[in-house]
Amino acid sequence: MVTIIDGKKISTDIKDELKEQVIKLKEKNIEPCLCVIQVGNDPASTIYVRNKKKACEYVGIKSIAYELGEETTQEQLMDLINELNNRKDVHGILVQLPLPGHIDEEKIIRAISPEKDVDGFHPESVGRLSIGQKGFISCTPAGVIQLLKRYGIEIEGKECVIVGRSNIVGKPMAMLMLRENATVTVCHSRTRNLPEITSRADILIVAMGKPRFITKEYVKPGAVVIDVGIHRNENNKLCGDVDYDDVIGKVSAITPVPGGVGPMTIAMLMYNCVEAAKSCE
Repeated sequence: MVTIIDGKKISTDIKDELKEQVIKLKEKNIEPCLCVIQVGNDPASTIYVRNKKKACEYVGIKSIAYELGEETTQEQLMDLINELNNRKDVHGILVQLPLPGHIDEEKIIRAISPEKDVDGFHPESVGRLSIGQKGFISCTPAGVIQLLKRYGIEIEGKECVIVGRSNIVGKPMAMLMLRENATVTVCHSRTRNLPEITSRADILIVAMGKPRFITKEYVKPGAVVIDVGIHRNENNKLCGDVDYDDVIGKVSAITPVPGGVGPMTIAMLMYNCVEAAKSCE
């Protein structure tokens, strides 16, 4: 019997736990606060920002939104980040990506104080993860770990294959799985014999950005498959990097798209915000 890993349920469980923690922080006069900055009006970004506001409201986190025009200069954005870095009542700062082409994303990410980097993208946050120190972990990989643990899926000693090497998912995912004592292989667009490698995986995590690319030929019988991809198919329905209908008869557990990894990203953002506020206790 295949287990369908329900990210909606787990994300709600996490947000409910955080609600309790926020109540306790407010009793100590600490109100967790997240500032979200959006430059321009990219439709996908607008949806993400709206979902983040809703999650903050649910958990009890104060949310401040800065919706800046497309013409905002890099200097103006840096000045705003600097101001928020210095505000004691602000615990998390998130700049919604992508940014307009005239703004250097890397410089903007570096400008955010590592203590308020709730996205986990700052080089210092990434460095802390790589050497096993405490710090903010980017939300999607952190969410995948929570899904596996809360479904009782053993990670230690298992062979894990990650398809994708992005800074946001693939690389931090590999480091997190190593931290959990998995044996990790990272594959990418230049990997040869991809099906041969992926079909060794006890846990297969796919974040490659190609709709329904992974079919049953890529999957070991009884594997756990985590699909991080999200696309719209020819019928305008959401789908992932994994051909769900093709592989479902071969796996022991799988995340659906939508409703798998997606909801976990925002839940872990809320978790990082609450952790940032706790450091003020």
